[in-house]
Amino acid sequence: MSTHSAPGTGQPQPQTTLDISFPAEVNCIAGVVNQVVAVAQELHGETGKEQEIALALTEALANAVKHGSKNDPALKVQCQVFAEGSTMTIIVRDSGPGFDPASVANPLESASLTADHGRGLYMIRQLVDEVHFARRGAEIRMTKRF
Repeated sequence: MSTHSAPGTGQPQPQTTLDISFPAEVNCIAGVVNQVVAVAQELHGETGKEQEIALALTEALANAVKHGSKNDPALKVQCQVFAEGSTMTIIVRDSGPGFDPASVANPLESASLTADHGRGLYMIRQLVDEVHFARRGAEIRMTKRF
């Protein structure tokens, strides 16, 4: 863990960066999630929010592997973690063309209740404090506060 001074304050602010790139294979997801949860526990102790991070990250990585990278191990998925103070930001990027997050149906609406997909983004939004998309949906940025 490295420390940096917050601009203009002179006060050291802990900042940890984790940068993992892995082949777009489902069996790689658990290892990445375990590394990110370990960082969360190291920085914030036993807050109980590690399982929320684990579930949101698992969904984001699964989407990147399955939908963004089409389960092609020749393509890479990237996961970056930035932690500063009581905030952790996790960015997941895939090699795919992206998608329109606004076009994903609400799984709680009657037309989507019996669908066999479409709940991952909803769950992510419930588990973290902020969700932003970039690169036409090929990048998701999730922020969790402790």
